[in-house]
Amino acid sequence: MSATGKTYLITGGASLIGSHLADALLAADAKELRLLDNFSLGTPDTIAHLLHDPRVRLVRGDILRLNEVLEAAQGAAGIFALAGFLTIPMLANPALGVQVNTVGLLNTLEAARFAGVGRVVFASSVAAYGNTEAATLTEDLPTLTATLSPVSAVYGVSKLFGESLCRLYAQKHGLTFNALRFGSVYGERQHARAVNANFIAETYAQVRRGERPVIIGDGREVHDYIHVTDVAAGCLAAMMSGKHGAVMNLVTGVDSTLVDVVRAVLTVCGSSLEPEFKPDTRAVRSAGGTHLGFSPARARETIGWNPRVTLEEGIRRYVAWLKVQAA
Repeated sequence: MSATGKTYLITGGASLIGSHLADALLAADAKELRLLDNFSLGTPDTIAHLLHDPRVRLVRGDILRLNEVLEAAQGAAGIFALAGFLTIPMLANPALGVQVNTVGLLNTLEAARFAGVGRVVFASSVAAYGNTEAATLTEDLPTLTATLSPVSAVYGVSKLFGESLCRLYAQKHGLTFNALRFGSVYGERQHARAVNANFIAETYAQVRRGERPVIIGDGREVHDYIHVTDVAAGCLAAMMSGKHGAVMNLVTGVDSTLVDVVRAVLTVCGSSLEPEFKPDTRAVRSAGGTHLGFSPARARETIGWNPRVTLEEGIRRYVAWLKVQAA
């Protein structure tokens, strides 16, 4: 399948992932992109570089209003369902967060059905696994959220619910979909709503000020950090693939510790500062531990996707972007 000459709707289009996905779709010769956003979380600055392109149309709308999503979906070949609350805004406003992540997706699927959209790509999350423990985490493993912090459990369950809604619409209405469980997404145009990406930003800010970077706890906590351009490429592959109905991890398959992140930032900055270890006092944290083991194998086998950006290279790109912004 090809994007050439086709129209696509991105809900949550004024987001980190939405902006990079728009870049990828334009490079793939899409005819028109509709970026639907109500700007409660996204910002115009994130997509400012896109709005000069006549193929890009900003649609101010809300996925909680079915009529607005339905209007934006008319004539679209596919919908990228990116709009949703992450853990930090979910904690700040759980009532709205639950509505957006459940009813909002339901409206998106309804709009896709009535507008005759060919496919939906749903942005899920590895938070759906909860604190499942295994040597390698694959999509077929059962999930376990009972011992997570309440906000992480609610967020993870909302993503599982979204995957089930996609399956239901596939079964009942023949709507094709692929669901992607993102790792910890970071990169250029990064916002302040993702716990793990924030750690990268905070570490760089400390080093830039000449301060010793702070490592939380013993630093052995791990996450699977994936650069936003790899995520955008995965979303595009999931839309274009001849295969559908799959839930897939979009991850690097590499467990990176907090120490690894700090060392990468220090290397990129050419700094000799030594990190400082402090007790963990975070009010919000994502699911994690000292081992994750997420597997990207299904995405590789199903849609031909492979992550390409290493943690150090991704941080190097992020830092270079920050420097341009500050200039």
